[in-house]
Amino acid sequence: AAHERIVYEALKTAAAAKEIPAAQGLLIPEVGDLPPEDVARRDDHKEMFATFGLSLEPFGPGAVAVRESPAILGTFDVAALIRQLADEIAEWGSADGLASRLDHVASTMACHGSVRSGRVLSQAEMNALLRQIETTPSAAQCNHGRPTFVSLTQRDLERLFERR
Repeated sequence: AAHERIVYEALKTAAAAKEIPAAQGLLIPEVGDLPPEDVARRDDHKEMFATFGLSLEPFGPGAVAVRESPAILGTFDVAALIRQLADEIAEWGSADGLASRLDHVASTMACHGSVRSGRVLSQAEMNALLRQIETTPSAAQCNHGRPTFVSLTQRDLERLFERR
């Protein structure tokens, strides 16, 4: 949850400053299957995805090829991200403004590109994560509302171990 908040805030800051995050070219483009209508909708939002360093292009009538992804996301399930973004585009309609769309895309990308539960981190990775979350806005929870940390007093700990 902490890493997701860090990535989310970094993507939001880059988008607000109109600075495209460092994109990493994929040696072998990832291809995601989509219904043809989703591929067409994706073309309408090409510039928005480029804002985040995500380069998508049509790959036949029912697929999209990902040529570049934001370096900040590292390794992630590209096909799942493409499917989720396509579903969200279908739901947006014309009422939402660009700012809320950009925010939603940043949230989705941060979710897919962050450390997953159960992944073992090294001591250095844990320390780096703690140092980063200390300087991240809205650090108390991820963009879905889950807490990134909890504070326990001495008394709380004693109660947990039935010492008081």
